[in-house]
Amino acid sequence: MVFAYNIDKKSIPNFMKYVLGGTAGMMATCIVQPLDLVKTRMQIAAGAAGAKEYSSSFDCIRKVLQAEGVMAFYNGLSAGLLRQATYTTARMGVYQMEVEAYKNKYNESPRVLSSMIMGIIAGACGAIVGNPSEVALIRMMADNRLPEDQRRNYKNAADAMTRIVKEEGLFTLWRGCMPTVGRAMVTNMAQLASYSQFKGAFRHYIDEGFLLHICASMCSGLLTTIASMPLDMAKTRIQQMKVIEGKAEYTGAIDVVLKVVKHEGFFSLWKGFTPYLARIAPHTVFAFVFLEQLNKAYFKYILGEDNRGSGL
Repeated sequence: MVFAYNIDKKSIPNFMKYVLGGTAGMMATCIVQPLDLVKTRMQIAAGAAGAKEYSSSFDCIRKVLQAEGVMAFYNGLSAGLLRQATYTTARMGVYQMEVEAYKNKYNESPRVLSSMIMGIIAGACGAIVGNPSEVALIRMMADNRLPEDQRRNYKNAADAMTRIVKEEGLFTLWRGCMPTVGRAMVTNMAQLASYSQFKGAFRHYIDEGFLLHICASMCSGLLTTIASMPLDMAKTRIQQMKVIEGKAEYTGAIDVVLKVVKHEGFFSLWKGFTPYLARIAPHTVFAFVFLEQLNKAYFKYILGEDNRGSGL
């Protein structure tokens, strides 16, 4: 039985796992980019004297529309797509390879603990690869809220990364890397493992299909949001901060968390929760649905097998 499993079933080449994973992430980002911008604006909006710049996510949306127009919601899209082409390509590719290796060795789908460990490894790999585009993305989305004389005015992601290296040094592209890796490990551990478990539990009540994917990914997205937002807040503040006269605003992720709790309140660690949840849940749905369809199409049209799923 094991012998037949290993040789009869064709598999997607490893490099295509990365290509399809990144493509699925980029397609999902095009849909949820406005929510990501709202989340980022709220996280960095501390106010000059502790006052809140935005009272809610809807207030943020209203003010961005009034001051900057509809297209402002897509500020940083090029960096967002670059982030998916690096971060998601790496994490999805690594995770799919891990799942396939597990199935080939044990002839069964990964269990909960195994899925969590695989998610941690995949998340860490993706975060390290994707951190430069993450820095560019955060800065581009935050630029319009700065005073005109302080704006960086990056033209696109490539211009942002080139200027960052030229003006601040190469390793600035990995500023905030530790909280980024930490967040990615938590996010992927929660997202990948819980999605599979919720999907299996809901399958007793909901037939396989789009509705099942929505329900499972929404629950997974809620857990992922709660667990990862404090680290996401720290990452965002560190990557967006300016260094004045050689002195950085924050010394690290723990310093960010402590200062936010002290000056803005404990629950400010979850500032932007609504748009973050609204971004994570749809992105989870779209990314996995797109990935499943891309994999299915590859099996059907390239490998000539009609009845194969994504393998996740």
